[in-house]
Amino acid sequence: MSDGHHDIIHYRDSGIPQPYHLVKPSVWPFIGAIFAGLMMGGMVLFMHHISIGSVNLHWGWPLIGLAGVLCIMAIWWRDVIREATFEKAHSAVAKIGLRYGMALFIASEVMFFSAFFWAYYSNALFPSDLIGGIWPPAGIHTTPTFDMPFMMTLILLLSGTTVTWAHHAIQEGKQKEAVKALACTVALGLSFTACQAFEYTHADFGLKSGIFGSTFYMATGFHGLHVMIGTIFLAVCLFRANRGDFTAKSHFGLEAAAWYWHFVDVVWLFLFISVYWYGASAIPAAG
Repeated sequence: MSDGHHDIIHYRDSGIPQPYHLVKPSVWPFIGAIFAGLMMGGMVLFMHHISIGSVNLHWGWPLIGLAGVLCIMAIWWRDVIREATFEKAHSAVAKIGLRYGMALFIASEVMFFSAFFWAYYSNALFPSDLIGGIWPPAGIHTTPTFDMPFMMTLILLLSGTTVTWAHHAIQEGKQKEAVKALACTVALGLSFTACQAFEYTHADFGLKSGIFGSTFYMATGFHGLHVMIGTIFLAVCLFRANRGDFTAKSHFGLEAAAWYWHFVDVVWLFLFISVYWYGASAIPAAG
C-alpha cells in the first residue's frame, strides 16, 4: 500500500473523519485579489494614458499593486510553511495533493512556453515575403551560438546537478551537504541572470526589431523571469534547509523547487537549440 492509503486507514482507526488538510479561513486571498486588480487595472490605465481625476501616477498604480501581490505571496507562503513544519498539518494524503498540484502547474508552464516556440517556428520555417523570405530576417545579427549562450547552458546544466545533489543529501539526512549544494545552485542561478543581462545589453537587435526580436525576447525573457523565480524558490529552500526544516521523510518544498528548476533547465535546452543554434544561420523559406 502507498503511504497515502496507510494514512487514510490510520485516520479511520483514530476516529478522525478524514486525513485531508482543511485550510483555516484566511484574508490573504481577498487582499491579494485587490492588489492584483490594482496592478492589472493600473497597467491598463498606464497603457491608455488615463488619469483618475487630477491624480496621474503613471507607473505608480501597477507598482503599488505588484508590491502588494509580492507581499501577500510571501505572507501566504509563510503560512503554508508554518502549517507544514510547525503545525504538522500536511498528512501523507495532503502531500500527494501538493505533488499533483505542482505537476499540473509545471504542465501549464509547458503549454505557456509551447506558444512561444510555436510563434518562433511558424516564422522560422515559413518566413513570409514581408521579412524577405529568410530567417533570421536580413539585417539581424544573431548572438554567436557558442559564445555567451553556450556559457549560460553550461551554468544551467551544472545547477541541475547541484540541485539534485541537494535533494539526495536531504534524502540521506546530510543537512550540511544539502545547504552547500543549495548555496551553489542559488549562486549559479544568479550567475545565469547576470550573463543574460550582459547578453541583452550587448545584443545587436532589440524587442522592436521585427518578428525575430519579439519572439527572441519574449521566449528568452520569460525564461529569464522563470530563472529568477526559481532562484528565489531555491533561496527560500536554502534558508529552510539551514534552519533544519527538511527531513529525509518530509521535504516536499525542496522537491518542488527541484522539479521547477529541472523544468527551467529543459526549456533552456530547447531555447538554445531552437533560437541560438537553429536560428543562428540564414534559412530560406520552405517551398
